[in-house]
Amino acid sequence: MTDDAVAAAVARAFTELYGAGPDGVWAAPGRVNLIGEYTDFNDGFVMPLALPHTAVAAARRRDDGVLRLHSADVDGGIVQLRTDELAPPLAGGSWAAYPAGVVGALREAGHAVGGADIHLTSTVPTGAGLSSSAALEVVTALAVNDLYEIGLSGAELAVVAQRAENAFVGVPCGIMDQTASACCTEGHALHLDTRDLTSRQVPFDLAAHGLELLVVDTRVKHALGDGAYAERREGCEAGARALGVAALRDVPYAGLAEALASLGDERIRRYVRHVVTENHRVERVIAHLDAGAPRAVGPLLTEGHASLRDDLRVSCAELDLVVESAGAAGALGARMTGGGFGGSAIVLAESSASDTITKSIGAAFEATGLTPPRVFPAVPSRGARRVA
Repeated sequence: MTDDAVAAAVARAFTELYGAGPDGVWAAPGRVNLIGEYTDFNDGFVMPLALPHTAVAAARRRDDGVLRLHSADVDGGIVQLRTDELAPPLAGGSWAAYPAGVVGALREAGHAVGGADIHLTSTVPTGAGLSSSAALEVVTALAVNDLYEIGLSGAELAVVAQRAENAFVGVPCGIMDQTASACCTEGHALHLDTRDLTSRQVPFDLAAHGLELLVVDTRVKHALGDGAYAERREGCEAGARALGVAALRDVPYAGLAEALASLGDERIRRYVRHVVTENHRVERVIAHLDAGAPRAVGPLLTEGHASLRDDLRVSCAELDLVVESAGAAGALGARMTGGGFGGSAIVLAESSASDTITKSIGAAFEATGLTPPRVFPAVPSRGARRVA
């Protein structure tokens, strides 16, 4: 559906819910990360691109301190809260904590947000490692930013959205997902330095080279992943302290062997090795894309997967199966993307081979007794915007 068609449908649903039309409709995309995994909370480098799948919000300003939230994708009615009672952490673990946390974070930052009626819906697959929560946060932040004429930039809205997830929801995520949703542009990947938040839009026109990037949603999420992200973050921070640096980003690739030799904890050594080599992989991917050689990115994806699997240990059998079966079918490279323990992988392939690779992955899953994964092309798309 076009932005106009989506906006019209969401506006109609808003009117049916709240009895009057919205002041506007906004959209924010999910993302897939090309390279740079578990580096953002280490002040490192990442390279996400926005997907065409979006969270959409129709919203209307209100000034009585009432925040009303509704999701078309969750059973239940309207959630009603008081804006002056929004404080971290928000209890209950409800989906509403994400948009409510954004309003709370804006108020915490000193912005006079008096309330709103918001209706939300999303086409970003949940549980697939494609940042459905960040899309929900960013679209709420953008809507409220416009409703109250706050004037925050996309990068500033990403910081607000991250604060909402860290403090109000209680997930210690880095800044990548929210920045990708807020700031990516069509036809580009975003090279982001998560230390100073400087970024560059890198042209990413695979079709011009006869290539395609596939997203493979395994449709699984293992309970082992619960708490694993926080544990990896703690381990990386412990590694930085042991090495006497502010963050693992400060460990040079050329000095990695020396750094590893100074660490006594095998778990910490693995985490440090992953982060330092992953930052180096981001730099190598950038160099290949700038040189007009996207095929050379493929082996770096597979190399990154091995690091995530063996050093960070956040992969799983299903993700490994995608990478192995894609490679056997002729893919240029593949890796898991996102937090791991399920979710999605990406596959770089010749466009002429994408159907064969997709079928081979499906056959491998079927042969193992697994539900075939969902496969779709990752088309670099627009970041958050007002659509009506």
